[in-house]
Amino acid sequence: MIKYLGVDWGEKRIGLALANSENKISTPFKTVSSPSALLELVKKEGIGFLVIGNPKKMSGQESDNKNFLRFINFIEKELVGKEVKMILIDERLSSLQADSIMNKKMNDNRDSLAAMIILQSYLDKR
Repeated sequence: MIKYLGVDWGEKRIGLALANSENKISTPFKTVSSPSALLELVKKEGIGFLVIGNPKKMSGQESDNKNFLRFINFIEKELVGKEVKMILIDERLSSLQADSIMNKKMNDNRDSLAAMIILQSYLDKR
């Protein structure tokens, strides 16, 4: 069984969602505050695939966000090739979709809901 981790990167928080190769249903998991915390979790949970939302511009062009590019470079350096595959997918509007399914009690889960949408989008296309 392969474990998937959906990632909604943000400057303050990184939203996470989990799925596996058997049920292929993404569920919100948690948020972490740093790339290092993400690395720890990937190792602890035995993640095989990181599905990371790529914050493209609304026009479809690649983002020029230097902090996101540093995050991706850090992840590639630390994880890729160590039995963890990284997949970037378009995340445009995932946060708005998360907002539309949230209620007021779920406010802290916006980032993990966006990660769930990113991951489920990837799983549905496979």
